[in-house]
Amino acid sequence: MSLTQLYNRNEFVSRHIGIDAADTRAMLAELNVASMAELIDQTVPADIRFGKKLALPDAVPEAEALASLKAVASKNTVNKSFIGLGYYPTLTPTVILRNVLENPGWYTAYTPYQAEIAQGRLEALLNYQQMVTDFTGLELANASLLDEATAAAEGMALARRVSRVKGNVFFVDERVLPQTLDVLKTRAEYFGYELVQGHPEEAGNGDYFGALFQYPGETGELIDLTPHIGAVKAKGGIAVVAADLMALALVKSPGELGADVALGNTQRFGVPMGFGGPHAAYFAFRDDMKRAAPGRIIGVSVDTRGKPALRMALQTREQHIRREKANSNICTSQVLLANIAGFYTVYHGQEGIKRIATRIHRLAAIFAHAVQAAGFKLVATRFFDTVQVKLGAKADKVYADALAAGYNLRRVDGSVLGVAFHEAASIEDLARLIELFTGSSANVDALDAETQDAIPAALRRETAYLTHPVFNTHHSEHEMLRYLKQLENKDLALNHSMISLGSCTMKLNATSEMIPITWPEFAEIHPFAPRDQVAGYLEMIEGLAEQLKAITGFDAISMQPNSGAQGEYAGLMAIRRYHAARGQGQRDICLIPRSAHGTNPATAQMMGMKVVVVDCDENGNIDVEDLKEKTEEHADDLAALMLTYPSTHGVFEEAVREICELVHGHGGQVYMDGANLNAQVGLTRPADIGADVSHMNLHKTFCIPHGGGGPGMGPIGLKAHLAPFMANHVVFDVPGSQPGQSAVSAAPFGSASILPISYMYIAMMGADGMKEATEAALLNANYVTKKLSDHYPVLYTGKNGRVAHECIIDLRPLKAESGVTEVDIAKRLMDYGFHAPTMSFPVAGTLMIEPTESESKMELDRFIAAMIAIREEVRKVQDGVWPADNNPLRNAPHSKADIAGDWDRPYSRDEALFPLPYVFDNKFWPSVNRIDDVYGDRNLVCSCPGTDAYV
Repeated sequence: MSLTQLYNRNEFVSRHIGIDAADTRAMLAELNVASMAELIDQTVPADIRFGKKLALPDAVPEAEALASLKAVASKNTVNKSFIGLGYYPTLTPTVILRNVLENPGWYTAYTPYQAEIAQGRLEALLNYQQMVTDFTGLELANASLLDEATAAAEGMALARRVSRVKGNVFFVDERVLPQTLDVLKTRAEYFGYELVQGHPEEAGNGDYFGALFQYPGETGELIDLTPHIGAVKAKGGIAVVAADLMALALVKSPGELGADVALGNTQRFGVPMGFGGPHAAYFAFRDDMKRAAPGRIIGVSVDTRGKPALRMALQTREQHIRREKANSNICTSQVLLANIAGFYTVYHGQEGIKRIATRIHRLAAIFAHAVQAAGFKLVATRFFDTVQVKLGAKADKVYADALAAGYNLRRVDGSVLGVAFHEAASIEDLARLIELFTGSSANVDALDAETQDAIPAALRRETAYLTHPVFNTHHSEHEMLRYLKQLENKDLALNHSMISLGSCTMKLNATSEMIPITWPEFAEIHPFAPRDQVAGYLEMIEGLAEQLKAITGFDAISMQPNSGAQGEYAGLMAIRRYHAARGQGQRDICLIPRSAHGTNPATAQMMGMKVVVVDCDENGNIDVEDLKEKTEEHADDLAALMLTYPSTHGVFEEAVREICELVHGHGGQVYMDGANLNAQVGLTRPADIGADVSHMNLHKTFCIPHGGGGPGMGPIGLKAHLAPFMANHVVFDVPGSQPGQSAVSAAPFGSASILPISYMYIAMMGADGMKEATEAALLNANYVTKKLSDHYPVLYTGKNGRVAHECIIDLRPLKAESGVTEVDIAKRLMDYGFHAPTMSFPVAGTLMIEPTESESKMELDRFIAAMIAIREEVRKVQDGVWPADNNPLRNAPHSKADIAGDWDRPYSRDEALFPLPYVFDNKFWPSVNRIDDVYGDRNLVCSCPGTDAYV
């Protein structure tokens, strides 16, 4: 072995891909093919094969990749940020940093659809909801949205759904954050709403279906919104308040002011700024709006033993059920970040949060007093944390001197500077800022003694908050550490076993990919920092964009969408803008296959498009004849086809080129849903197939972890003719986009701080490794399909009997013969230590299995053994050995409560709890038995129950 070989620069590829050479040979033999090349020939249509090496560098070892990215990150300047505008430095408690943000037990879990093995993060989210309802004074809150600006857009849409006022005019406070207004303009344009801006006192002058107020305003000003909210509501409109959550520890809640909806960012509750995200937006509302509200709500139900148990309520999988009639296209949230914000509040408690908020306000008040004493005027004299100072001709010098001293201020205009104080600001920072503004050193103690609070007496909060025991128990690090571990133990994540969810690609999130996100050079950068301070970020983002261009074949990449649903929205927006620019704005028909992911029709509806469904044939493929009829019928107004490839049913459709050509031939554009891109990388490219735009789920194909239900990133690739129509940003101009194009997300590059994960993944895999990963994903999927096909019917395969990266097994015949349902099998898998595959999507009564390339043959065989054993259990029900209403499947999952006490079931405890030998050595215990979903919806409780409920 040569010295070069000894260095093994491709080592990470074998760390990421679970199967080795011996496994590969054995699995190929099981499939009766001689080589991986033969399997690919049988699986991927020849006419779409890429046939070249990806234009990516060779693989880089982990240590070298980290060092290289560290050098890029070092080009960022980490100044002390006092910019504000919704983003603030914060101090993440290190017990939360190490044990949640950096812990795969928290960041590799999936969305809690299988609630019995997700009770830990569900409890954390319930804490978060309780925190939000306490602070906002409203009855219900969801489990988070993507960012403050898109939450405001969702608030506007909710107002239209429930308002008694006819018409489509919405009032917007002129003091709203600029990025929020930018996103509102985008959303309003395609909803057909008219926005009217003005001072809050003007909100009662028109017939508005709703109004959005900022509290405090963009200038920092605090005003009593009560009469203005009352004026809107008196006419039947809906009052929405975007409020600073930290300020609500000291000022009256939106609920006390009369608001119907409150929303905002929880970033300053322990979540780093990260150049704009990811951060959890909160969204609270009145109880009577619960069935119209967007996002997920965590509710309290009971299990079969009557024990309290948590689950997602009401909105669960709404897009798949209601499609274009869904309240929103949002099918994810920011769970990991919401959990951090909730834990931050649990750790500090009411006293700690109030102390932090009071300290922030005190710093701002002292600063304001000092600059006023020096003869300067303030834009607003009543504020929480933000002070805007009228400096006149001195503004340039003060701003420059502050930069030189390491402070970033907000440049409001040529004569006004803004200073936003925060948790991380010190007394020394205060003294230095006073000196920079006044030219004189400050005696902070003396100023403190003579400074009055700047919160109006009428707005001071008197109502209690954070009174629940959970916020008043875990204040020592020891207690907090144990609480976090207790919750983690209730959740099944990738650090325990394979999560075989079809269409969700739960693959390895390597530690070396995760390490950079907490580097200060990435974590502590404000999204609106001066451009010359973020050279490293821009270089990393451009580098990732170039990697994605090589992989997808597109000419441009927009990093702004911060979820897959946002990527869909941004892609259709580019298509609509393109048609309008060519004088064909009438093109508003969106063709969507019947099998499509539910977010597709929901997104099309949000873009003001009319959804026309295209039939699928008996093999699950798009019915080309039906597509021909639909494209001809709508040739004059056809805007787009939304196409998932490989298809939602896990097959490479042979007619994909013909499908794209049909759409193009009738004037439409092809949007490709990138949910299944993991089956394409290195083998074929969306742009080459015929797609004009496609989103890429970085939290699927490119290794950003799912975080228990978020964060995600959904950047889009665009061909050159669509590239000018990608989203821009009003505060920070996005390279490649045309001026004046409004935004789809609050930050210019979405959740920028998690982009290093995908950058590292691609760099460490290299051109050959990326292709090998795809081949391994296809091999694993076909191996599982073959091994299960003797026990369960496989619903769809390609023309050679192969599947792509996932397969669908049909449980409907078993249900008809035995009464055992797909839910029973999903719950029973928990007893075997596995999370269920995707259930009843895209076909009801089925399971969709995606093993990914990261799983070893040993883990695949363990899963296969569990599925075969479950099939034998079903056979016992069919044969009458076990009653249809009392068997291990119907009673699954079995919890620790089933260990003790009387046992009168027709199967043994061992059969229930340890159904295969491996389970005994690696038992995962569901913390509750099967949850009663119906009870939870009929008795909706979305706040923390008292501690006695868990006794």
